[in-house]
Formats: sequence, C-alpha cells, structure tokens
Amino acid sequence: AYPNPFNPSTTINFGLPEDADVVIKIYDLIGREIKTIINENVQAGYHHVTWNAYDYSSGIYFIQMVVLHKNNSQFNKFINTQKLMLVK
Repeated sequence: AYPNPFNPSTTINFGLPEDADVVIKIYDLIGREIKTIINENVQAGYHHVTWNAYDYSSGIYFIQMVVLHKNNSQFNKFINTQKLMLVK
C-alpha cells in the first residue's frame, strides 16, 4: 500500500499472473474485520484499489490479501498481510 503512513486514503497495487479469486480486507489492531475492499474473481494483470479511511480514527490497521487460484486440479492459496498507519 502506498502511501504508508497515509491520510485519508492509500492505494493497494497488486499483480496476478493468472485469473484468481481475490479477497482484500482491512482489520483493526485487535483483529476485527472493519472493511472488505474487494471479494471477487480478478483477471490476470496489474490492478489497484483505493481505501479511503476518512471515517476511521488514526491508528494502526492491517490489510490482508488472499488469492486463491486453481492450477490443474489443485488449488493454490497466497496470503499477504501488511501493516498500515492512518495519521490524521
């Protein structure tokens, strides 16, 4: 995510080598899910989504991206988590 720290929005950039189901969620510091940014099948290529945190308080948040794709007869899962800091 860039910028980080941010106020009030940050952009999440990601690339996919093939079509996959993508879920991107935001969690607060104690692990509560506060926002789902995306939850859909995404085509291969480079993508970006923006999180506008105008209605949220300053603090540390976590963004988690889960990618699930089928390769032959197997499912592969990729999970990445990043810490974000909202500064108002």
